[in-house]
Amino acid sequence: MNAATALPLAIFAITYAGLAVGKLPMVRVDRCGVALIGAVAMVVSGALSQNAALNAVDFHTLALLLGMMIIVANLRLSGVFTWLAERVFGRAHTGFGLLATTVALSGVLAAFFVNDVICLVLAPVVIDAAAQAALPAVPLLLGLATASNIGSAATVTGNPQNMIVAGFAHLEYMAFLIRLAPGAIVGLVIDYAIIAWIYRRTLRGKRRVASTPQSEPGISLDKPAAFKAAMVTGGTLVCFAMGFPTGVVALSAAAVMLLVQNVRPDLVYAQVDWTMLLMFAGLFVVVGGAARTGFQMDIIKVVDVERLTHPAVLAATVAVLSNLVSNVPAVLLFRPLFPLLGSSQRVALLLAAVSTYAGNLTLLGSIANLIVVENARRRGVEVDFREHLLVGIPITVLTIIVAVAMLR
Repeated sequence: MNAATALPLAIFAITYAGLAVGKLPMVRVDRCGVALIGAVAMVVSGALSQNAALNAVDFHTLALLLGMMIIVANLRLSGVFTWLAERVFGRAHTGFGLLATTVALSGVLAAFFVNDVICLVLAPVVIDAAAQAALPAVPLLLGLATASNIGSAATVTGNPQNMIVAGFAHLEYMAFLIRLAPGAIVGLVIDYAIIAWIYRRTLRGKRRVASTPQSEPGISLDKPAAFKAAMVTGGTLVCFAMGFPTGVVALSAAAVMLLVQNVRPDLVYAQVDWTMLLMFAGLFVVVGGAARTGFQMDIIKVVDVERLTHPAVLAATVAVLSNLVSNVPAVLLFRPLFPLLGSSQRVALLLAAVSTYAGNLTLLGSIANLIVVENARRRGVEVDFREHLLVGIPITVLTIIVAVAMLR
């Protein structure tokens, strides 16, 4: 291995190690900073030219993610999510009913919108619903986190890793939905059944207060803004289904939202996760620089392409990587490997599904889990790591098995 090859691979390895740990040693840098530093190092070291670095960035995926963030921000600020959550949760009268409502609502919403935001919106209303039913909130919060991950596997817009896989595999929205939605539906049933069984004694209770639980403080339904947001969102989903480029559609819908909505733009921009966009851009460059060395060929020689294309082996590999470095870096690692694995639709769909379901394994497996835990902590509810693991292991294993079986 010469210096021209060793340096970019070293940058790649350090970046992924930093992503796994969440920081770099002896400096105050988070995952976003790690990705940015790695990208800059690739260019400054000469591993990638500036033009090559720009070409490595998947702007279609970034456009789709940015557009969806602005759409979801308008839906949230206009009170659509708050109104829907309050109405749906207000109809559940038992502990099992509350759990079923939590799993169904979070799973369905996460299928069409970014799952992290759904967790952010629903966590307060779930805690209030549990308090009104005199039930511990932990089973419902676990249902929220796990169901949002499972439901998000159904569509391209459910989570960032789906967007990335659909981008480099050129998967259309409806093709993705048709193949992965059935597995997500089965997964939600499994999710409910496991949590209901583990907490069967806890959930045997009835709601004591008839009023509907309150959602996010300071956000109420603005009917004109909500109507316009719902209409634009509906048109966006129709355009996705018709096969128009998802990135262009999402940004167009975001532009229309900004034009017609009577919502302060700065409030909308505050809802956009700019650090996530920056982290993705940095990771695209880091992986692009490593791919220039041909490291993917060495991996294939060691592992054997025939073995890796076997659904069970590929699923196990993706699940382990997703829990080591998080699911987005894991699917990006497979980006340069994808052509060597045959560039098949099955491989791409398996990458998306397994990397998403693997996020339920541990409390640290996905951002959605951490959002739920942090919101609960602020409300005085502690979600224990071991308690999540008790639920997460069977849910993750069974949903991955279902995904592998249905995609074969």
